[in-house]
Amino acid sequence: MEQKEEKSVATDETDKVHYSGWKAMPFVIGNETFEKLGTIGTLANLLVYLTTVFNMKSITATNLINIFNGTTNLATLLGAFLCDSYFGRYKTLVFATISSVLGLLALALTAAVPKLHPLYCGSEKGSTCPGANAWQMAFLLSGFGLLVIGGAGIRPCNLAFGADQFDPTTESGRMGTTSFFNWYYFTFTFAVMMSLTVIVYVQTDVSWAWGLAIPAFLMFFSLLLFFTGSRIFVKVKPDGSPMTSLLRVIVSSIKKRKLKLHSQSEPCLSLFHYIPYSSMNSRLPHTNQFGFLDKAAIITPEDQINQDGSAVHPWRLCSIQQVEELKCVMRILPIWASAVVYNIAMIQQQTYVVFQALQSDRQLGNTNFKIPAATYIIFSMFGLTIWIPFYDRVLVPWLRKITGKEGGITILQKMGIGMALAIVTMIVSGVVEGNRRTSALAKPIGFDPRRGAISSMSGLWLVPQLTLVGISEAFTVIGLVEFYYKQFPENMRSIGGSFTFLGFAGSSYLSSFLISIVHQTTGGGEGNGGWLAQDLNKAQLDYFYYLVAALLGLNLGYFIMCARWYKYKGSEDSVVAVDNEEVNSEKVTV
Repeated sequence: MEQKEEKSVATDETDKVHYSGWKAMPFVIGNETFEKLGTIGTLANLLVYLTTVFNMKSITATNLINIFNGTTNLATLLGAFLCDSYFGRYKTLVFATISSVLGLLALALTAAVPKLHPLYCGSEKGSTCPGANAWQMAFLLSGFGLLVIGGAGIRPCNLAFGADQFDPTTESGRMGTTSFFNWYYFTFTFAVMMSLTVIVYVQTDVSWAWGLAIPAFLMFFSLLLFFTGSRIFVKVKPDGSPMTSLLRVIVSSIKKRKLKLHSQSEPCLSLFHYIPYSSMNSRLPHTNQFGFLDKAAIITPEDQINQDGSAVHPWRLCSIQQVEELKCVMRILPIWASAVVYNIAMIQQQTYVVFQALQSDRQLGNTNFKIPAATYIIFSMFGLTIWIPFYDRVLVPWLRKITGKEGGITILQKMGIGMALAIVTMIVSGVVEGNRRTSALAKPIGFDPRRGAISSMSGLWLVPQLTLVGISEAFTVIGLVEFYYKQFPENMRSIGGSFTFLGFAGSSYLSSFLISIVHQTTGGGEGNGGWLAQDLNKAQLDYFYYLVAALLGLNLGYFIMCARWYKYKGSEDSVVAVDNEEVNSEKVTV
Protein backbone atom coordinates (compact mmCIF):
# COMPACT_ATOMS: atom_id res chain seq x y z
CA MET A 1 0.00 0.00 0.00
CA GLU A 2 2.81 2.38 0.82
CA GLN A 3 4.36 1.71 -2.59
CA LYS A 4 1.09 2.54 -4.39
CA GLU A 5 0.81 5.81 -2.48
CA GLU A 6 4.36 6.76 -3.55
CA LYS A 7 3.46 6.11 -7.21
CA SER A 8 0.37 8.32 -7.04
CA VAL A 9 2.25 11.15 -5.40
CA ALA A 10 4.90 11.04 -8.10
CA THR A 11 2.20 11.06 -10.77
CA ASP A 12 0.46 14.05 -9.17
CA GLU A 13 3.75 15.95 -9.10
CA THR A 14 4.26 15.22 -12.78
CA ASP A 15 0.74 16.48 -13.62
CA LYS A 16 1.65 19.88 -12.16
CA VAL A 17 4.37 20.39 -14.73
CA HIS A 18 3.26 22.59 -17.63
CA TYR A 19 5.48 21.76 -20.55
CA SER A 20 5.92 24.74 -22.88
CA GLY A 21 6.69 22.63 -25.92
CA TRP A 22 6.89 24.64 -29.12
CA LYS A 23 6.11 27.90 -27.28
CA ALA A 24 9.62 27.77 -25.85
CA MET A 25 11.31 26.86 -29.13
CA PRO A 26 11.72 30.43 -30.51
CA PHE A 27 13.79 31.24 -27.43
CA VAL A 28 15.65 27.90 -27.25
CA ILE A 29 16.43 27.57 -30.97
CA GLY A 30 17.00 31.32 -31.31
CA ASN A 31 19.48 31.21 -28.47
CA GLU A 32 21.16 28.18 -30.04
CA THR A 33 21.39 29.84 -33.48
CA PHE A 34 22.93 33.09 -32.26
CA GLU A 35 25.25 31.19 -29.91
CA LYS A 36 26.55 29.10 -32.80
CA LEU A 37 26.85 32.17 -35.03
CA GLY A 38 28.97 33.78 -32.33
CA THR A 39 31.28 30.89 -31.50
CA ILE A 40 31.66 29.37 -34.96
CA GLY A 41 32.04 32.83 -36.49
CA THR A 42 35.12 33.27 -34.33
CA LEU A 43 36.58 29.75 -34.22
CA ALA A 44 36.24 29.05 -37.96
CA ASN A 45 38.85 31.64 -38.89
CA LEU A 46 41.16 31.48 -35.88
CA LEU A 47 43.93 29.74 -37.82
CA VAL A 48 44.12 32.62 -40.27
CA TYR A 49 43.89 35.16 -37.43
CA LEU A 50 46.73 33.62 -35.44
CA THR A 51 49.03 33.32 -38.47
CA THR A 52 48.31 36.77 -39.95
CA VAL A 53 47.65 39.04 -36.94
CA PHE A 54 49.64 37.24 -34.21
CA ASN A 55 52.31 36.13 -36.75
CA MET A 56 52.41 32.54 -35.51
CA LYS A 57 53.92 29.77 -37.58
CA SER A 58 51.33 27.45 -39.09
CA ILE A 59 52.53 24.47 -37.03
CA THR A 60 52.26 26.52 -33.80
CA ALA A 61 48.82 27.89 -34.66
CA THR A 62 47.54 24.44 -35.62
CA ASN A 63 48.71 22.88 -32.35
CA LEU A 64 47.28 25.79 -30.33
CA ILE A 65 43.88 25.39 -32.01
CA ASN A 66 43.96 21.62 -31.49
CA ILE A 67 44.82 22.04 -27.80
CA PHE A 68 42.13 24.72 -27.37
CA ASN A 69 39.48 22.57 -29.06
CA GLY A 70 40.60 19.50 -27.14
CA THR A 71 40.48 21.29 -23.78
CA THR A 72 37.04 22.76 -24.53
CA ASN A 73 35.63 19.39 -25.51
CA LEU A 74 37.28 17.62 -22.58
CA ALA A 75 35.79 20.17 -20.19
CA THR A 76 32.28 19.21 -21.33
CA LEU A 77 32.47 16.13 -19.09
CA LEU A 78 32.99 18.35 -16.04
CA GLY A 79 30.25 20.67 -17.26
CA ALA A 80 27.81 17.78 -17.71
CA PHE A 81 28.68 16.40 -14.26
CA LEU A 82 28.09 19.75 -12.52
CA CYS A 83 24.90 20.26 -14.54
CA ASP A 84 23.35 16.88 -13.69
CA SER A 85 24.55 16.87 -10.09
CA TYR A 86 24.28 20.42 -8.72
CA PHE A 87 23.22 23.33 -10.91
CA GLY A 88 20.71 22.03 -13.45
CA ARG A 89 20.74 22.81 -17.16
CA TYR A 90 19.20 26.28 -16.98
CA LYS A 91 21.70 27.79 -14.53
CA THR A 92 24.58 26.05 -16.27
CA LEU A 93 23.58 27.51 -19.64
CA VAL A 94 23.22 31.04 -18.21
CA PHE A 95 26.65 30.97 -16.54
CA ALA A 96 28.33 29.39 -19.59
CA THR A 97 26.80 31.88 -22.03
CA ILE A 98 28.02 34.83 -19.93
CA SER A 99 31.52 33.33 -19.95
CA SER A 100 31.39 32.92 -23.74
CA VAL A 101 30.33 36.56 -24.18
CA LEU A 102 33.35 37.71 -22.15
CA GLY A 103 35.68 35.36 -24.03
CA LEU A 104 34.56 36.58 -27.45
CA LEU A 105 34.83 40.18 -26.25
CA ALA A 106 38.43 39.55 -25.16
CA LEU A 107 39.31 38.14 -28.61
CA ALA A 108 37.68 41.12 -30.31
CA LEU A 109 39.80 43.47 -28.18
CA THR A 110 42.99 41.71 -29.27
CA ALA A 111 42.20 42.82 -32.83
CA ALA A 112 40.76 46.26 -32.04
CA VAL A 113 43.46 47.47 -29.63
CA PRO A 114 46.91 47.76 -31.33
CA LYS A 115 48.81 47.15 -28.08
CA LEU A 116 47.10 43.73 -27.69
CA HIS A 117 48.60 42.19 -30.86
CA PRO A 118 52.04 42.22 -32.55
CA LEU A 119 53.08 44.75 -35.17
CA TYR A 120 51.93 44.15 -38.74
CA CYS A 121 54.13 41.83 -40.80
CA GLY A 122 55.28 43.41 -44.08
CA SER A 123 54.04 42.03 -47.39
CA GLU A 124 57.42 42.11 -49.09
CA LYS A 125 59.54 39.01 -49.46
CA GLY A 126 61.98 38.71 -46.57
CA SER A 127 59.95 40.95 -44.24
CA THR A 128 60.30 40.23 -40.53
CA CYS A 129 57.24 39.10 -38.58
CA PRO A 130 57.53 39.98 -34.86
CA GLY A 131 55.81 37.58 -32.50
CA ALA A 132 53.48 38.38 -29.62
CA ASN A 133 54.95 39.41 -26.27
CA ALA A 134 54.03 37.80 -22.96
CA TRP A 135 51.20 40.23 -22.11
CA GLN A 136 49.63 39.91 -25.55
CA MET A 137 49.69 36.12 -25.35
CA ALA A 138 48.30 36.21 -21.80
CA PHE A 139 45.33 38.34 -22.89
CA LEU A 140 44.71 36.10 -25.91
CA LEU A 141 44.84 32.94 -23.78
CA SER A 142 42.50 34.49 -21.19
CA GLY A 143 39.91 34.87 -23.95
CA PHE A 144 40.46 31.23 -24.89
CA GLY A 145 40.05 30.24 -21.24
CA LEU A 146 36.67 31.99 -20.95
CA LEU A 147 35.55 30.26 -24.14
CA VAL A 148 36.59 26.91 -22.66
CA ILE A 149 34.35 27.55 -19.64
CA GLY A 150 31.50 28.59 -21.90
CA GLY A 151 31.83 25.58 -24.18
CA ALA A 152 32.02 23.23 -21.18
CA GLY A 153 28.55 24.30 -20.09
CA ILE A 154 26.79 24.99 -23.37
CA ARG A 155 27.78 21.99 -25.49
CA PRO A 156 26.53 19.11 -23.29
CA CYS A 157 23.43 20.93 -21.98
CA ASN A 158 21.74 22.88 -24.79
CA LEU A 159 20.40 19.86 -26.70
CA ALA A 160 19.05 18.20 -23.56
CA PHE A 161 17.57 21.50 -22.32
CA GLY A 162 15.55 21.88 -25.52
CA ALA A 163 14.25 18.31 -25.21
CA ASP A 164 13.22 19.07 -21.59
CA GLN A 165 10.53 21.45 -22.88
CA PHE A 166 8.43 18.58 -24.30
CA ASP A 167 6.30 16.15 -22.29
CA PRO A 168 7.92 12.70 -22.70
CA THR A 169 4.75 10.89 -21.55
CA THR A 170 2.60 12.01 -24.52
CA GLU A 171 2.83 11.14 -28.20
CA SER A 172 2.82 14.81 -29.22
CA GLY A 173 5.64 15.48 -26.77
CA ARG A 174 7.76 12.66 -28.14
CA MET A 175 7.10 13.82 -31.72
CA GLY A 176 8.02 17.35 -30.68
CA THR A 177 11.31 16.11 -29.27
CA THR A 178 12.15 14.39 -32.57
CA SER A 179 11.27 17.53 -34.54
CA PHE A 180 13.39 19.61 -32.18
CA PHE A 181 16.44 17.47 -32.95
CA ASN A 182 15.87 18.05 -36.68
CA TRP A 183 15.55 21.80 -36.19
CA TYR A 184 18.60 21.76 -33.96
CA TYR A 185 20.80 20.34 -36.70
CA PHE A 186 19.22 22.63 -39.28
CA THR A 187 20.04 25.75 -37.26
CA PHE A 188 23.51 24.40 -36.57
CA THR A 189 24.12 24.00 -40.31
CA PHE A 190 22.67 27.47 -40.98
CA ALA A 191 24.96 29.01 -38.36
CA VAL A 192 28.01 27.28 -39.83
CA MET A 193 27.21 28.46 -43.35
CA MET A 194 26.65 32.05 -42.25
CA SER A 195 29.83 31.99 -40.17
CA LEU A 196 31.97 30.56 -42.97
CA THR A 197 30.71 33.09 -45.50
CA VAL A 198 29.52 36.45 -44.15
CA ILE A 199 31.49 36.62 -40.88
CA VAL A 200 34.68 35.14 -42.35
CA TYR A 201 34.46 37.61 -45.25
CA VAL A 202 34.19 40.57 -42.85
CA GLN A 203 37.16 39.27 -40.85
CA THR A 204 39.51 38.72 -43.79
CA ASP A 205 38.45 41.42 -46.25
CA VAL A 206 36.98 44.23 -44.12
CA SER A 207 38.37 44.32 -40.58
CA TRP A 208 39.42 41.77 -37.99
CA ALA A 209 38.16 44.08 -35.26
CA TRP A 210 34.65 44.23 -36.73
CA GLY A 211 34.79 40.58 -37.75
CA LEU A 212 35.42 39.49 -34.16
CA ALA A 213 33.11 42.09 -32.60
CA ILE A 214 30.09 40.80 -34.56
CA PRO A 215 30.27 37.27 -33.01
CA ALA A 216 30.63 38.83 -29.54
CA PHE A 217 27.47 40.90 -30.15
CA LEU A 218 25.59 37.85 -31.48
CA MET A 219 26.51 35.88 -28.37
CA PHE A 220 25.29 38.76 -26.17
CA PHE A 221 22.01 38.81 -28.09
CA SER A 222 21.77 35.04 -27.57
CA LEU A 223 22.00 35.61 -23.81
CA LEU A 224 19.25 38.26 -23.88
CA LEU A 225 16.98 35.97 -25.89
CA PHE A 226 17.54 33.16 -23.40
CA PHE A 227 16.61 35.41 -20.47
CA THR A 228 13.45 36.53 -22.31
CA GLY A 229 12.09 32.98 -22.40
CA SER A 230 13.09 32.06 -18.85
CA ARG A 231 9.53 32.45 -17.50
CA ILE A 232 8.10 29.67 -19.67
CA PHE A 233 11.08 27.28 -19.59
CA VAL A 234 10.79 23.92 -17.87
CA LYS A 235 13.84 23.66 -15.64
CA VAL A 236 14.95 20.19 -14.59
CA LYS A 237 16.26 20.11 -11.04
CA PRO A 238 19.52 18.22 -10.44
CA ASP A 239 18.90 14.94 -8.63
CA GLY A 240 22.35 13.89 -7.51
CA SER A 241 25.23 12.57 -9.52
CA PRO A 242 24.55 9.49 -11.68
CA MET A 243 28.28 8.85 -11.48
CA THR A 244 27.88 7.94 -7.80
CA SER A 245 25.82 4.89 -8.71
CA LEU A 246 28.51 3.72 -11.13
CA LEU A 247 31.25 4.20 -8.55
CA ARG A 248 29.26 2.20 -6.00
CA VAL A 249 29.13 -0.76 -8.38
CA ILE A 250 32.90 -0.62 -8.88
CA VAL A 251 33.60 -0.37 -5.13
CA SER A 252 31.11 -3.13 -4.27
CA SER A 253 32.46 -5.50 -6.92
CA ILE A 254 35.98 -4.99 -5.57
CA LYS A 255 34.85 -5.66 -2.00
CA LYS A 256 33.09 -8.88 -3.09
CA ARG A 257 35.63 -9.98 -5.69
CA LYS A 258 36.28 -13.30 -3.87
CA LEU A 259 32.62 -14.29 -3.79
CA LYS A 260 30.95 -16.64 -6.27
CA LEU A 261 27.40 -16.61 -7.57
CA HIS A 262 25.20 -19.17 -5.81
CA SER A 263 23.67 -20.49 -9.04
CA GLN A 264 25.74 -20.63 -12.20
CA SER A 265 22.79 -21.82 -14.29
CA GLU A 266 20.50 -19.00 -13.14
CA PRO A 267 22.77 -16.23 -11.84
CA CYS A 268 19.97 -13.67 -11.49
CA LEU A 269 18.44 -15.64 -8.61
CA SER A 270 21.33 -14.75 -6.32
CA LEU A 271 21.43 -11.08 -7.20
CA PHE A 272 19.83 -8.05 -5.58
CA HIS A 273 16.88 -6.58 -7.53
CA TYR A 274 15.76 -3.07 -6.64
CA ILE A 275 14.65 -0.07 -8.72
CA PRO A 276 13.64 3.12 -6.87
CA TYR A 277 10.32 4.62 -7.89
CA SER A 278 12.00 7.95 -8.63
CA SER A 279 14.26 6.36 -11.25
CA MET A 280 13.71 7.52 -14.82
CA ASN A 281 15.88 4.73 -16.22
CA SER A 282 14.42 1.87 -18.23
CA ARG A 283 14.67 -1.63 -16.79
CA LEU A 284 17.63 -3.55 -18.15
CA PRO A 285 17.80 -7.35 -18.49
CA HIS A 286 20.74 -9.20 -17.04
CA THR A 287 23.65 -9.79 -19.45
CA ASN A 288 26.70 -12.05 -19.29
CA GLN A 289 29.29 -9.50 -20.40
CA PHE A 290 31.54 -8.10 -17.64
CA GLY A 291 30.35 -10.87 -15.31
CA PHE A 292 32.78 -9.83 -12.57
CA LEU A 293 30.62 -6.74 -11.94
CA ASP A 294 27.67 -8.99 -11.01
CA LYS A 295 29.39 -9.69 -7.70
CA ALA A 296 28.40 -6.19 -6.58
CA ALA A 297 24.77 -7.42 -6.50
CA ILE A 298 25.38 -10.63 -4.51
CA ILE A 299 23.37 -10.62 -1.28
CA THR A 300 25.38 -11.84 1.72
CA PRO A 301 24.29 -12.35 5.37
CA GLU A 302 26.00 -9.05 6.24
CA ASP A 303 23.87 -7.06 3.76
CA GLN A 304 20.76 -5.38 5.18
CA ILE A 305 17.68 -4.15 3.32
CA ASN A 306 15.55 -1.10 4.23
CA GLN A 307 11.76 -1.30 4.41
CA ASP A 308 11.45 0.37 0.98
CA GLY A 309 13.62 -2.36 -0.52
CA SER A 310 16.84 -0.35 -0.86
CA ALA A 311 20.20 -1.39 0.53
CA VAL A 312 21.23 -0.09 3.95
CA HIS A 313 24.86 0.07 2.80
CA PRO A 314 24.77 1.14 -0.90
CA TRP A 315 28.58 1.09 -1.16
CA ARG A 316 28.54 -2.63 -0.36
CA LEU A 317 25.38 -3.89 -2.09
CA CYS A 318 24.17 -2.69 -5.49
CA SER A 319 21.19 -3.77 -7.53
CA ILE A 320 21.51 -5.68 -10.80
CA GLN A 321 19.95 -2.61 -12.45
CA GLN A 322 22.88 -0.48 -11.29
CA VAL A 323 25.31 -3.15 -12.51
CA GLU A 324 23.71 -3.24 -15.96
CA GLU A 325 23.82 0.57 -16.20
CA LEU A 326 27.58 0.45 -15.60
CA LYS A 327 27.87 -2.29 -18.22
CA CYS A 328 26.11 0.00 -20.71
CA VAL A 329 28.77 2.66 -20.17
CA MET A 330 31.62 0.14 -20.36
CA ARG A 331 30.33 -1.25 -23.67
CA ILE A 332 30.30 2.24 -25.12
CA LEU A 333 33.96 3.01 -24.32
CA PRO A 334 35.57 0.85 -27.08
CA ILE A 335 33.24 2.40 -29.67
CA TRP A 336 34.12 5.84 -28.33
CA ALA A 337 37.84 5.07 -28.71
CA SER A 338 37.39 4.26 -32.40
CA ALA A 339 35.55 7.57 -32.87
CA VAL A 340 38.58 9.39 -31.43
CA VAL A 341 40.79 8.09 -34.25
CA TYR A 342 38.09 8.69 -36.87
CA ASN A 343 37.79 12.37 -35.97
CA ILE A 344 41.42 12.96 -36.97
CA ALA A 345 40.24 12.98 -40.59
CA MET A 346 37.70 15.70 -39.82
CA ILE A 347 40.30 17.79 -38.02
CA GLN A 348 42.65 17.75 -41.03
CA GLN A 349 39.80 18.98 -43.23
CA GLN A 350 39.30 21.89 -40.84
CA THR A 351 42.96 22.88 -40.38
CA TYR A 352 45.38 21.95 -43.15
CA VAL A 353 42.76 22.40 -45.86
CA VAL A 354 42.77 26.10 -44.90
CA PHE A 355 46.53 26.26 -45.53
CA GLN A 356 46.02 24.44 -48.84
CA ALA A 357 43.47 27.06 -49.83
CA LEU A 358 45.83 29.90 -48.87
CA GLN A 359 48.37 28.57 -51.38
CA SER A 360 45.81 27.91 -54.14
CA ASP A 361 44.08 30.15 -56.68
CA ARG A 362 41.05 31.38 -54.72
CA GLN A 363 39.83 33.84 -57.35
CA LEU A 364 36.23 33.19 -58.34
CA GLY A 365 36.00 33.03 -62.14
CA ASN A 366 36.93 36.25 -63.96
CA THR A 367 35.97 38.45 -61.01
CA ASN A 368 38.32 40.07 -58.51
CA PHE A 369 36.58 38.31 -55.62
CA LYS A 370 38.67 35.76 -53.73
CA ILE A 371 36.99 33.11 -51.63
CA PRO A 372 38.34 33.41 -48.04
CA ALA A 373 40.44 30.34 -47.19
CA ALA A 374 38.34 29.39 -44.15
CA THR A 375 35.14 29.59 -46.21
CA TYR A 376 36.06 26.44 -48.14
CA ILE A 377 35.07 24.39 -45.09
CA ILE A 378 31.46 25.26 -45.95
CA PHE A 379 31.55 22.66 -48.72
CA SER A 380 31.66 19.94 -46.07
CA MET A 381 28.39 21.35 -44.73
CA PHE A 382 26.94 21.32 -48.25
CA GLY A 383 27.81 17.66 -48.51
CA LEU A 384 26.14 16.97 -45.17
CA THR A 385 22.94 18.96 -45.84
CA ILE A 386 22.46 17.54 -49.35
CA TRP A 387 23.06 13.96 -48.26
CA ILE A 388 20.86 13.89 -45.13
CA PRO A 389 17.49 14.49 -46.93
CA PHE A 390 18.42 11.96 -49.64
CA TYR A 391 19.45 9.40 -47.05
CA ASP A 392 16.40 9.97 -44.83
CA ARG A 393 13.72 10.18 -47.55
CA VAL A 394 15.06 7.89 -50.28
CA LEU A 395 17.76 5.53 -49.06
CA VAL A 396 16.33 4.62 -45.63
CA PRO A 397 12.86 3.58 -46.94
CA TRP A 398 14.54 1.44 -49.60
CA LEU A 399 16.88 -0.16 -47.05
CA ARG A 400 13.98 -0.68 -44.66
CA LYS A 401 12.23 -2.86 -47.23
CA ILE A 402 15.35 -4.99 -47.61
CA THR A 403 16.52 -5.29 -43.99
CA GLY A 404 13.24 -4.87 -42.13
CA LYS A 405 14.97 -2.52 -39.66
CA GLU A 406 13.31 0.75 -38.70
CA GLY A 407 16.39 2.79 -39.57
CA GLY A 408 17.28 0.74 -42.64
CA ILE A 409 20.59 -0.19 -41.06
CA THR A 410 21.81 -0.29 -37.47
CA ILE A 411 23.51 2.67 -35.82
CA LEU A 412 26.87 0.87 -35.78
CA GLN A 413 26.57 -0.03 -39.46
CA LYS A 414 25.89 3.62 -40.25
CA MET A 415 28.99 4.66 -38.30
CA GLY A 416 31.13 2.05 -40.08
CA ILE A 417 30.13 3.39 -43.50
CA GLY A 418 31.19 6.88 -42.43
CA MET A 419 34.56 5.58 -41.24
CA ALA A 420 35.15 3.88 -44.59
CA LEU A 421 34.33 7.13 -46.41
CA ALA A 422 36.85 8.95 -44.21
CA ILE A 423 39.62 6.71 -45.61
CA VAL A 424 38.56 7.61 -49.15
CA THR A 425 38.53 11.29 -48.13
CA MET A 426 42.16 11.22 -46.98
CA ILE A 427 43.32 9.43 -50.15
CA VAL A 428 41.56 12.01 -52.34
CA SER A 429 43.09 14.78 -50.18
CA GLY A 430 46.57 13.38 -50.80
CA VAL A 431 46.08 13.24 -54.57
CA VAL A 432 44.75 16.82 -54.71
CA GLU A 433 47.61 18.15 -52.57
CA GLY A 434 50.19 16.45 -54.81
CA ASN A 435 48.70 18.20 -57.86
CA ARG A 436 48.54 21.54 -56.02
CA ARG A 437 52.22 21.39 -55.05
CA THR A 438 53.29 20.36 -58.55
CA SER A 439 51.47 23.30 -60.18
CA ALA A 440 52.81 25.72 -57.53
CA LEU A 441 56.39 24.73 -58.30
CA ALA A 442 55.83 24.76 -62.08
CA LYS A 443 53.53 27.76 -62.65
CA PRO A 444 53.03 29.94 -59.56
CA ILE A 445 50.61 32.86 -59.86
CA GLY A 446 51.75 34.83 -56.82
CA PHE A 447 53.77 34.83 -53.61
CA ASP A 448 52.78 34.87 -49.93
CA PRO A 449 55.64 36.14 -47.70
CA ARG A 450 54.49 33.95 -44.80
CA ARG A 451 54.18 30.73 -46.82
CA GLY A 452 55.55 30.78 -50.36
CA ALA A 453 54.40 30.49 -53.96
CA ILE A 454 50.69 30.43 -54.77
CA SER A 455 49.61 27.51 -56.94
CA SER A 456 47.73 28.03 -60.19
CA MET A 457 45.42 25.16 -59.19
CA SER A 458 41.92 26.40 -58.42
CA GLY A 459 40.89 26.13 -54.80
CA LEU A 460 37.67 24.50 -56.03
CA TRP A 461 39.64 21.26 -56.41
CA LEU A 462 39.40 21.06 -52.62
CA VAL A 463 35.62 20.65 -52.88
CA PRO A 464 35.59 16.85 -53.53
CA GLN A 465 37.46 15.98 -50.34
CA LEU A 466 35.37 18.43 -48.29
CA THR A 467 32.13 17.04 -49.72
CA LEU A 468 33.25 13.50 -48.93
CA VAL A 469 34.08 14.38 -45.32
CA GLY A 470 30.64 16.02 -44.99
CA ILE A 471 28.91 12.83 -46.14
CA SER A 472 31.17 10.83 -43.83
CA GLU A 473 30.16 13.10 -40.96
CA ALA A 474 26.47 12.59 -41.80
CA PHE A 475 26.99 8.87 -41.22
CA THR A 476 29.44 8.69 -38.33
CA VAL A 477 29.06 11.84 -36.24
CA ILE A 478 25.26 11.98 -36.37
CA GLY A 479 25.27 8.23 -35.76
CA LEU A 480 27.45 8.77 -32.70
CA VAL A 481 25.07 11.40 -31.28
CA GLU A 482 22.15 9.00 -31.72
CA PHE A 483 24.21 6.12 -30.34
CA TYR A 484 25.15 7.95 -27.14
CA TYR A 485 21.62 9.29 -26.64
CA LYS A 486 20.03 5.84 -26.90
CA GLN A 487 22.69 3.66 -25.26
CA PHE A 488 23.48 5.68 -22.12
CA PRO A 489 21.14 5.28 -19.13
CA GLU A 490 18.42 7.94 -19.26
CA ASN A 491 19.71 9.85 -16.23
CA MET A 492 23.13 10.20 -17.89
CA ARG A 493 22.05 11.81 -21.16
CA SER A 494 23.90 15.08 -20.45
CA ILE A 495 27.03 13.05 -19.80
CA GLY A 496 26.23 11.01 -22.90
CA GLY A 497 26.00 14.25 -24.86
CA SER A 498 29.43 15.22 -23.57
CA PHE A 499 30.93 11.98 -24.92
CA THR A 500 30.66 13.33 -28.48
CA PHE A 501 32.80 16.29 -27.46
CA LEU A 502 35.12 14.11 -25.39
CA GLY A 503 35.80 12.22 -28.62
CA PHE A 504 36.60 15.52 -30.33
CA ALA A 505 38.89 16.37 -27.41
CA GLY A 506 40.79 13.11 -27.69
CA SER A 507 41.03 13.61 -31.46
CA SER A 508 42.41 17.13 -31.07
CA TYR A 509 45.11 15.99 -28.66
CA LEU A 510 45.90 12.91 -30.75
CA SER A 511 46.06 15.01 -33.92
CA SER A 512 48.35 17.54 -32.25
CA PHE A 513 50.59 14.72 -31.01
CA LEU A 514 50.64 13.09 -34.45
CA ILE A 515 51.47 16.40 -36.16
CA SER A 516 54.32 17.07 -33.72
CA ILE A 517 55.79 13.58 -34.15
CA VAL A 518 55.58 13.69 -37.95
CA HIS A 519 57.00 17.22 -38.02
CA GLN A 520 60.00 16.26 -35.87
CA THR A 521 60.76 12.88 -37.44
CA THR A 522 60.60 14.17 -41.02
CA GLY A 523 63.18 16.91 -40.44
CA GLY A 524 60.95 19.91 -39.71
CA GLY A 525 62.13 20.88 -36.23
CA GLU A 526 62.50 24.56 -37.13
CA GLY A 527 59.45 24.74 -39.38
CA ASN A 528 61.56 24.93 -42.55
CA GLY A 529 61.28 21.38 -43.84
CA GLY A 530 59.69 17.99 -43.40
CA TRP A 531 56.25 16.81 -44.39
CA LEU A 532 54.51 19.71 -42.60
CA ALA A 533 56.74 22.67 -43.46
CA GLN A 534 55.45 26.24 -43.19
CA ASP A 535 55.60 26.49 -46.98
CA LEU A 536 53.46 23.62 -48.26
CA ASN A 537 55.39 23.68 -51.52
CA LYS A 538 58.46 22.50 -49.59
CA ALA A 539 56.40 20.01 -47.58
CA GLN A 540 54.92 16.58 -48.26
CA LEU A 541 51.43 17.12 -46.90
CA ASP A 542 50.13 14.43 -49.26
CA TYR A 543 52.32 11.86 -47.47
CA PHE A 544 50.79 12.95 -44.16
CA TYR A 545 47.30 12.48 -45.60
CA TYR A 546 48.21 8.96 -46.75
CA LEU A 547 49.57 8.21 -43.25
CA VAL A 548 46.25 9.31 -41.72
CA ALA A 549 44.40 7.12 -44.26
CA ALA A 550 46.47 4.12 -43.13
CA LEU A 551 45.66 4.83 -39.46
CA LEU A 552 41.98 5.12 -40.33
CA GLY A 553 42.16 1.75 -42.09
CA LEU A 554 43.52 0.09 -38.95
CA ASN A 555 40.89 1.88 -36.90
CA LEU A 556 38.11 0.60 -39.17
CA GLY A 557 39.25 -2.97 -38.54
CA TYR A 558 39.23 -2.31 -34.80
CA PHE A 559 35.74 -0.75 -35.01
CA ILE A 560 34.35 -3.77 -36.88
CA MET A 561 35.58 -6.08 -34.12
CA CYS A 562 34.03 -3.83 -31.45
CA ALA A 563 30.74 -3.62 -33.36
CA ARG A 564 30.49 -7.41 -33.66
CA TRP A 565 31.08 -7.72 -29.89
CA TYR A 566 28.70 -4.90 -28.88
CA LYS A 567 25.27 -5.61 -27.37
CA TYR A 568 22.67 -2.86 -27.60
CA LYS A 569 21.04 -1.67 -24.39
CA GLY A 570 18.28 -4.17 -23.66
CA SER A 571 17.30 -6.29 -26.67
CA GLU A 572 14.57 -6.45 -29.31
CA ASP A 573 12.63 -9.09 -27.39
CA SER A 574 13.20 -7.58 -23.95
CA VAL A 575 10.90 -5.15 -22.23
CA VAL A 576 13.24 -2.22 -21.54
CA ALA A 577 10.58 0.29 -20.57
CA VAL A 578 8.50 0.02 -17.42
CA ASP A 579 4.74 0.41 -17.33
CA ASN A 580 3.37 3.95 -17.43
CA GLU A 581 2.15 3.71 -13.84
CA GLU A 582 5.68 2.92 -12.73
CA VAL A 583 7.34 5.79 -14.60
CA ASN A 584 8.28 8.86 -12.61
CA SER A 585 9.37 11.97 -14.47
CA GLU A 586 12.31 14.13 -13.50
CA LYS A 587 11.80 16.72 -10.80
CA VAL A 588 10.98 19.94 -12.61
CA THR A 589 9.90 23.48 -11.91
CA VAL A 590 8.35 26.05 -14.20
